[in-house]
Amino acid sequence: MLPNNYLPRTYAGVLGKIIGVYLGRPFEGWLYRDILSKLGEITGYIHEKFNDPLIVTDDDISGTFTFLRALEDYCFSPDLTPEQIGLTWMNYIIENRTILWWGGLGMSTEHTAFLRMKHGIRPPESGSIAINGQVVAEQIGGQIFIDGWGLIHPGDPEKAADFARRAASVSHDGTAIHCAQIVAALVAQAFVEGDFDNLLDTALEFIPKDGLINQMIGDIRNWHAIGLDWQAGFEKIESNYGYDRYGGNCHTVPNHAIIIHSLLHSQGSFSRALMIANTCGWDTDCNSGNVGCIMGVRNGLAGLSDGQDWRGPVADRLYLPTADGGRCVSDAVSETYRVVNTARALQGLPKEVPKKGARFHFELLGSVQGFRGELAELSNVEGFTKEGKRSLAIRSLAKGFEKPIVVTETFPRPEALKMAGYDLVASPSLSSGQTVRARVTSDVKNLGPIEINLIAHVYKEDDTLTGIRGTGVRLLPGESEEIAWLVPDTAGYPISEIGIALEETKEGEMAYLDYLTWDGPPEVTYRQVPGTVWRKQWVNGVSEFIPWGDPFRIVQNEGTGLLMTGCREWTDYCVESTITPHLAARAGIACRVQGMRRYYALALVRGVGLQLIKALDGEQVLASIPFEWELGNSFAMRIEVQGNQIHGKVNGESMIIVQDDVRPLEGGGIALFLTEGRMGSESVMVSPVAECR
Repeated sequence: MLPNNYLPRTYAGVLGKIIGVYLGRPFEGWLYRDILSKLGEITGYIHEKFNDPLIVTDDDISGTFTFLRALEDYCFSPDLTPEQIGLTWMNYIIENRTILWWGGLGMSTEHTAFLRMKHGIRPPESGSIAINGQVVAEQIGGQIFIDGWGLIHPGDPEKAADFARRAASVSHDGTAIHCAQIVAALVAQAFVEGDFDNLLDTALEFIPKDGLINQMIGDIRNWHAIGLDWQAGFEKIESNYGYDRYGGNCHTVPNHAIIIHSLLHSQGSFSRALMIANTCGWDTDCNSGNVGCIMGVRNGLAGLSDGQDWRGPVADRLYLPTADGGRCVSDAVSETYRVVNTARALQGLPKEVPKKGARFHFELLGSVQGFRGELAELSNVEGFTKEGKRSLAIRSLAKGFEKPIVVTETFPRPEALKMAGYDLVASPSLSSGQTVRARVTSDVKNLGPIEINLIAHVYKEDDTLTGIRGTGVRLLPGESEEIAWLVPDTAGYPISEIGIALEETKEGEMAYLDYLTWDGPPEVTYRQVPGTVWRKQWVNGVSEFIPWGDPFRIVQNEGTGLLMTGCREWTDYCVESTITPHLAARAGIACRVQGMRRYYALALVRGVGLQLIKALDGEQVLASIPFEWELGNSFAMRIEVQGNQIHGKVNGESMIIVQDDVRPLEGGGIALFLTEGRMGSESVMVSPVAECR
């Protein structure tokens, strides 16, 4: 059974995770004495001292919420295997570009495991001491991605620890797995237990009694019990379990010690736990993220505000750059519901679907889902909703003829695209041809009518944003209405933000956004246009996306690569492109792309002809026919996908029609598909099925 407060406590855990990561990221790797001398105790966000953004791409966040998708992708099986979790890695990770620290074989544990799997070594052997050696296998990565496996097992630390073992063994072994099990068990048990000694007693049941981690936790508990303050306790950790005693770049033992130490000395305070975890140093974003998740679950949403505004600057925002680019721009509410619905599926319960599945619904206390206001003050309030409980309140700060706007990202803004560190790859989640819907209310206390318009911010020639105004409604005080807008053609430029603009408002007047969502197939022609951002809406899963020659000139040195865009929510549509294979074993287009290893592809195959290929835990040829083609010639290729039927055409002629009824791929984006060679294309088009026939 799921606890009654499961949803808000999970939300608090997700927020705690990302807050902790954002707090510790700017000084990751610093030592305790350097932090104290240069920064002092870490009691709030300090990213501005480093001229860094607060919301960043980070492996701790990306891995946590991406690898958990193994359960969804494998039908929520309670018997999920390490191998299936490893396949999830290989599907969503783009080699040398996303999620992991790509430090090299034997240098980065996760990179090492990725290469093992790439060359046929299956989990758990891919992360084993036997293959990779003890030092590599026992680095920190086993615990930094693990929180989600605890979040989906509230009050069941045994299952949390079991799933943590499976997940961590993809890349790690030995003490690294024990640390992962401890963290997952602490997250799970924190839903039902608040006493730290009881939490630790429970978590320790799942690792060897005579092992190093059990011994280390015992020492830390003893130092705390005899009254050492947190500074003196850290000195004991540094002397007995410090970096000088363990090899590699970032060993799990010292950093796990800081997690336990921070919890014990937290005095039950979220802010104090984060202060200790970050001031102690070493792998600050990782340790702070784990501590933040545990404390978030333990203390709930109210506990996130104990002396510091942690939530306001974050505004729920996070990025998940993976091969599923349409999910890159996300938020803590969306990820919370995905976690919760994973847990519900494991228990045979129906999904939680607020406001009929609206993308932005504000149903969780305090949530703003990435919305920001210009000349507007935002807050989450009860009421002003047709089918839910909460809405987003918008207080106008306009004076004179100023127009407040309230928007949220659908594709990274210009400053985010320049972010240093882990690559930010993304596809727009909103595209031309889709219909945006929003329900809005004018406050009954307003002095007169207000006009509310949908608005989008779209990239233009100089890689900056411009606003386009959509459908609007004029509301008298107390009135509510849904606005619908068919997004017009943006000439191939991505839409960066969507929201509403308030007109004819006076300072202090209020409006309420009940929900904002969109649906329907896109209608877009992707082509070269002035500027550089048109390229960045494509997730690069090929060896090279050449910036000269054909607009879409791609190279794949070995194996199969995909140049991808689109969203998992796309279901029935048509994709077409005229391609020129210059040197290729296989070349074509793909639809319902769900990552590097999940898609349908219509491909010209050398020595064979034309094939319709399904990639899902390996490749399956759904249909194959003879077809004469030569390198250097151009071919107009088209796939229409509707329901379980896939229809392939070349040069306007129907070639292949297949009905896929065995584990069909139900939705996903589009891609140019290439195996070993070079191909080019002038443009790629996606449209509703009815319009492409």
